[in-house]
Amino acid sequence: MSHIETPPGHRFPWYVRLFLANQRRRYGRELEPARLWGRSPRVFAGLSLLYGALDRSTSPIEPPLRTLVTVLVSQINWCAFCVDINSATGIKRGLTEAQLAALPEFESSDLFDARTRAALAYAATITHTGRQVDAALMSRLKSHFSDDAIIELTAIIAFQNLSSKFNAALDVAPQGFCNFAPPSGIKTEKQG
Repeated sequence: MSHIETPPGHRFPWYVRLFLANQRRRYGRELEPARLWGRSPRVFAGLSLLYGALDRSTSPIEPPLRTLVTVLVSQINWCAFCVDINSATGIKRGLTEAQLAALPEFESSDLFDARTRAALAYAATITHTGRQVDAALMSRLKSHFSDDAIIELTAIIAFQNLSSKFNAALDVAPQGFCNFAPPSGIKTEKQG
C-alpha cells in the first residue's frame, strides 16, 4: 500500500477518468501510480503523452529491449510495482523468465547479445548515482545504435527513472501482474 492514497470518492478530471477507464479495460483494474499521478492532472497529462511517445511502435528501440531497460532501472530504484508490471509486459513482448531473472548479471549472461548488454550497461550507469557515461561506454553504444536511437534510449531510461523513483518513494506496491518472482533488486549503493 502506498504512503499516499487517493481518498475514496476523489473526483478526477474527465481526461484522467477516461485514462483510468481504459486501464480497467486493459488490466482489469486501475493502476495505483495512475491514481496518484492523476491527483496532479496537468502533470499526469504531460506524463501520459511522454510515455505514449516513448512506447510507440515506430521507436528505434524495439519493445523487448525497452522492457528490459525499464525492468533493470526499476530494480536499481527498488520499485516493486514497476518490476511487476514491466516484467509482465516483457513476457507479452517475447522476453523469457530466464532473461528477466538474469538482469542482475546481464554483462556476463549469454541470454543477452552485445547490443542488449550495451543498452543495459548504459541504463545502469545513468541510473546509479555517482556514475557517469564515459567515452568507452558511449563508443560501445555507438557500435550498436544510431545517434537518434541513443537519444531515444536515453529518454526511455530517464522516463523510467522518473516513474520508478516516484513509485518507490511513495511505496507503491506491486499489483500482481507478473506470475513469477523476478529479482526485486540488484546490488546498489543502498545494499552496500
